[in-house]
Amino acid sequence: MDEELRTVTGRLRAEAGASREYEELAATSDLDELAEVLVSPGRPLWARELAAFRLGVAGDRRAFESLVLLLNHRDPPRCAAAAYALARLGDPRTARAAAALATNELRVAYALHPVRLLTELRAPESVPALITTLRRRLAPHDPFGKIALACVEGLGALGDARARPVLTEAGAHPRLAAAAAAALARLPE
Repeated sequence: MDEELRTVTGRLRAEAGASREYEELAATSDLDELAEVLVSPGRPLWARELAAFRLGVAGDRRAFESLVLLLNHRDPPRCAAAAYALARLGDPRTARAAAALATNELRVAYALHPVRLLTELRAPESVPALITTLRRRLAPHDPFGKIALACVEGLGALGDARARPVLTEAGAHPRLAAAAAAALARLPE
């Protein structure tokens, strides 16, 4: 069992309490049983997350919609778990969905994990979405410094020269200057 799975299952076990349903979902190897949880009415959020996470890391695309909803959740551990599972899912829609969430100004407070996911995916949508998101975060008094920093770091990791102008601009912001300089150093000449 990898560390992320251990973290997710531990958190969800605590949410579920002493639930027999939790133990059954955690133990089953039947992907159809897990997929049924995603469409059954009245299931608790922890059960849906556990099923979606397990399906996602197994590469079962039936988890896609649930994982995207969890990626945009207000609870950061749910977002992190969804991003982890989506990165392993292998669904071609993932990068588009992450880009849409990262660039949605109405949900910018929840953009950190979509930004990190875009960096991990290294998809064609990644650089344009990170540039757009970072450019918006460079406005004076923008309160989303963590998201701006994640964009700067992501653009450095992706190493695409299209990011040079926005990273140069980010270098003028004290909270981003060091990370922007490091990211610029990683870009091709």
